[in-house]
Amino acid sequence: MRMQIGFIGAGNMAGAMARGLGLPARVFDIDAVRAQTLADEIGGTAAASNADVVAASDLVVLCHKPAQLTAVAQDAAPAVTSTTIIVSLLGGVALADVRGAYPGARVFRIMPNTAVGIRAGVIGLVDDDAGDPAACAAVQDLLSTVGELFVVPESQMAALTAVSGVAPAYAALVAEAQIDAAVRAGIPAPVAARLVGASLAGGVAILRRQDMDTLGVRRAVTSPGGVTARGLAALEAGGLRAAFDDAMDAVLGGGA
Repeated sequence: MRMQIGFIGAGNMAGAMARGLGLPARVFDIDAVRAQTLADEIGGTAAASNADVVAASDLVVLCHKPAQLTAVAQDAAPAVTSTTIIVSLLGGVALADVRGAYPGARVFRIMPNTAVGIRAGVIGLVDDDAGDPAACAAVQDLLSTVGELFVVPESQMAALTAVSGVAPAYAALVAEAQIDAAVRAGIPAPVAARLVGASLAGGVAILRRQDMDTLGVRRAVTSPGGVTARGLAALEAGGLRAAFDDAMDAVLGGGA
């Protein structure tokens, strides 16, 4: 029997998860129009309340604002049963806090990136330390359909998010910079965009095929004194590595 999924919150990340899963979930949001829009998109149902979502679902994904944990749980938690699975996407909210708000439920904490919407995401998972193998397997099986899953201790979740959560934006910025440079070199903007997109996709495919041997890939395409060597030297001189270190520090400084 197919697992019944529910979403509390219908914002951007809820939408990405729901579209990636492709299941007719039950959805509640304080913005009824937003809930109905997402429900219609995935062939699901807009719920009447938080409690309605929990009562009708085997697994509930919490996608509301983190500060609303207590208020939402006051409405939703009474509908929890011993088999209810709660999956929290609440940034900065510890697993213990979610478990305290939903006593009796099997509780997991995840942090996906937006690429889950196209089933190419990265998902960090902190599993239920109460030790329910069946619930853990169900959650992992479900999440694995929308991306690559990394089971980590909670102490590593902030660092994982600092890499995966921001990666789509970083990739967009790198692509934008390369497109701008290509345009300055005389390539029309539409062609530059396609060229950069295809080139980056190919580069990532090579890296993944070679087990992320970054040094090996660079050496394979870099001739001494050649154009690639000159370009890499310019990037190093421009502080590319330091910029990524600074970005990591900035993200971690803001919490996860």
